[in-house]
Amino acid sequence: LSTPEPQRTGSWKTPIQILYEHGVVSGDLPVFVMEKAEGEAHQPSFVFSVTIGGIKCTGQGPSKKAAKQQAAEAALKILNIDSESGAVPGRSNTNGVVAEPNNPVGLLQALALQRRWRVPEYIMLTECGPPHRKEFTIICRLESLTEQGVGNTKKAAKKEAAEKMVAKLQSLSGSSEITWIPNPTVCFENIRNSTAEKISLLRRNPLSIPNTDYIQMLLDFSKEQGFEVTYFDIDELTVNGQYQCLAELSTSPVTVCHGTGISCSNAHNDAAHSALQYMKIMASSK
Repeated sequence: LSTPEPQRTGSWKTPIQILYEHGVVSGDLPVFVMEKAEGEAHQPSFVFSVTIGGIKCTGQGPSKKAAKQQAAEAALKILNIDSESGAVPGRSNTNGVVAEPNNPVGLLQALALQRRWRVPEYIMLTECGPPHRKEFTIICRLESLTEQGVGNTKKAAKKEAAEKMVAKLQSLSGSSEITWIPNPTVCFENIRNSTAEKISLLRRNPLSIPNTDYIQMLLDFSKEQGFEVTYFDIDELTVNGQYQCLAELSTSPVTVCHGTGISCSNAHNDAAHSALQYMKIMASSK
């Protein structure tokens, strides 16, 4: 008689889940293959193999799922990973995740899966330079946080952006173990229904007063509503020779506004002005 698969309750994870999380962090996802299916219809037997990190293990069971779980458990034993907690000796336990310096992209992906965050986004900001000396700038967005990386390839720029994001998470956590928790998402519906002071002023007052510090105004507004503002300078000038930038608001959905000016600060102020105009429209619409 086959041994029934153990029931896992609460926050426990199956061996397959733990193996996949390890694969995301290490950059080598497990590959499961059905090797054999035999037996009678009422008493089948399946054999599955799993390959990860240069090792191959097999598992057998009365169902495909049971066979895969057994193969995953065998792989976890060889990799010296706890099949219940996912902990690896010498590393953090499941209360926090320690940075993997050689694979920041995989670490962020694993964090998102483990913490049930939104999957990290990587957005191409600029691509400039001659064909033999290209320079790419990529934005990494994780929940309300944003960082950017620069490199001579897209992969290098993506990795640098991820490294900066990991460093920011560690800084916000106060240690190398990432324990940061994102703020609740700020939806436009919440902004539309808000009666707070700053948003009430935004609804009533015009946004056309000369020499207004829109950067500070947007900062005050963001603090009141609970979202963050990040500015990204674009290296390339406009056709008129002006500086340009993007202002990104960590709302849901994310808001991105463009600004130009005779200096970087003027471009930031113009982008903040555009963002406030958009917020004014969204806050006033029914």
